[in-house]
Amino acid sequence: MIHHVVAILNGLDKLLWGPWTMLFIGGVALFFTIKSKFFQVSGFSLIWENTFGKMFSKVEIENKGKMSPFQAAATSLAGTVGMGNMAGVATALSVGGPGAIFWMWVLALLGMMLKTVEITLSVHYREQDNAGHLRGGPMHYIEKGLGWKSLAYLFSFGMLVNSIFSSSLLQAHTVGRAFYSSYAINPYLVTGLMAIVTAVVVIGGVRRIGRFSERLVPLMSLIYISAGLAVLIINFEQIPSVFGEILKYAFAPLPAAGGAAGVAITTTIKQGMARGMLSNEAGLGTAPMVHATAETSHPFQQGMWGAFEVFVDTIIICSITAFVILSTGALSSGTTGIELVLKAFSSAMPENLAKAVVSFSILTFSLSTQIGFWLYVECSG
Repeated sequence: MIHHVVAILNGLDKLLWGPWTMLFIGGVALFFTIKSKFFQVSGFSLIWENTFGKMFSKVEIENKGKMSPFQAAATSLAGTVGMGNMAGVATALSVGGPGAIFWMWVLALLGMMLKTVEITLSVHYREQDNAGHLRGGPMHYIEKGLGWKSLAYLFSFGMLVNSIFSSSLLQAHTVGRAFYSSYAINPYLVTGLMAIVTAVVVIGGVRRIGRFSERLVPLMSLIYISAGLAVLIINFEQIPSVFGEILKYAFAPLPAAGGAAGVAITTTIKQGMARGMLSNEAGLGTAPMVHATAETSHPFQQGMWGAFEVFVDTIIICSITAFVILSTGALSSGTTGIELVLKAFSSAMPENLAKAVVSFSILTFSLSTQIGFWLYVECSG
């Protein structure tokens, strides 16, 4: 019975997440990029000034159902910075080769504009419920902007399924397995503690989620980026060759090694684009639901945080993972997923320190995602 269910789910996965999906989302992102005259590039200084430049500005929030612009961005990043930034990138390299990173960058560049548009629309079409809480997202601008009420309901249902099963449970499962493998800690204990922390935070509502995210997300990102940069400094001589491999194999098939089959260009492109989409979630409609709760003077003012999120998530954090793996030569080990990330860090620093860094990152990345997705459940309900 279970095999038939898995087969059906695999069939749906191939249907819904096939090449046409990536081409469609990539095409829409390219359309907005061209129409905006490549604003994510030409206006990057403006984006940076209005996001990172105002990150620590004090914003008075009177309504308990609202967040500050940075809290909304941090909560959105909490939902996007997860296992995709570590295990996902490692898997993309294992399957698609170094060239996959180039296509990940391409889609991230386009995704910066796409996510900006998504968030801008979400804030523009948001509404206030009877309790005074702001609600917005694709379901709102699909219904109000396009008049497609059935599609809005379908999106909400899909988001509920994704939040409860594909994201929250998967994050806890990954943490449980990782801590059991590294420290032999009972997975039920680890996941149980995660559930308790999640409950304590989300019971406090939107404001508590925002405060938690604005503290945890910068800390966890800074620790992981610092550890990654330390590895790159140790292996700085390999960085030019890493860039060379990424550019070379983005347009040429990766030759076979040790009797294994080579990697085709189509596989490289597919892995890179898929990683870019699933990591920063540009085009998937999740982040706009959080940003709709932000206290902002103009929809586009909040929309620019979307470009900032994609830049941090993919161009910085995912690239750190990729460069650590490629510069240490860990890719040739034959491992994949989080084991490949751990092997890469262990080759440049003491094993205990590497385990601590990776374990801390797994725990915080997954916990923040689990908490961030709770808000999506509330907005979709």
